[in-house]
Amino acid sequence: MRPGAQIPLGLGHRPAMAEEDFLEAPCNAEALAWVRRWPDWPGPALAVYGPPGCGKSHLAALWRRRAQAEALATAGLASLLPALSARASLRFVLDDADGGTDERALLHLLNIVAEGGGALLLTAREAPARWPLRLADLSSRLAAVPAVAVGAPDEALIGAVLVKLFADRQLRVGREVVAFALSRMERSFDAARRLVAAVDEEALTARRPITVPLVRAVLGRTEGAGAGDEPPAG
Repeated sequence: MRPGAQIPLGLGHRPAMAEEDFLEAPCNAEALAWVRRWPDWPGPALAVYGPPGCGKSHLAALWRRRAQAEALATAGLASLLPALSARASLRFVLDDADGGTDERALLHLLNIVAEGGGALLLTAREAPARWPLRLADLSSRLAAVPAVAVGAPDEALIGAVLVKLFADRQLRVGREVVAFALSRMERSFDAARRLVAAVDEEALTARRPITVPLVRAVLGRTEGAGAGDEPPAG
């Protein structure tokens, strides 16, 4: 460790997840419209899918508050089902539904929601039609569930995401820092999340402000060759 360096405490941060904090853009407008459309969905369930860090959890949080729904975990879902079926409110969010969820448990959950007049929001990386399912009944049931994608972000949205991610950590950065990061980083939500975490850690460890040289150094380690080049003029 460098002399005078500070050990990051890893206290974490709380992302701003209110509706006014959601960054609406063409790539997520359709998914946001579906969330706002509830309870006028054509069926009891909706699947929202897209790459890691694209805002699916934020959309799910918006719908969860709107519908006064309960968040469920995929792990141990089967053991929860008997109690869920007795609930007065059958509104649930299931994140990462394509991440190894017990297929029979998911089918049972869909049945509970449909038969009880409830609602279910699923988030996933892939559309349900692409899930490697074994149960034909589950495949059939999911085929009837509307699925809406959160698409690839444009440069303006990635820039806004960077600003929001820094703000979530109570960090303010200059426009030149964001512009430099945009000119060098991979254009994805996940890359933005990883970069902000790495920059925050480096700034705290080195006790340095967040500047272009600091971001250049972080990108040089995390994004490979070319990260240390000078930014284009203008």
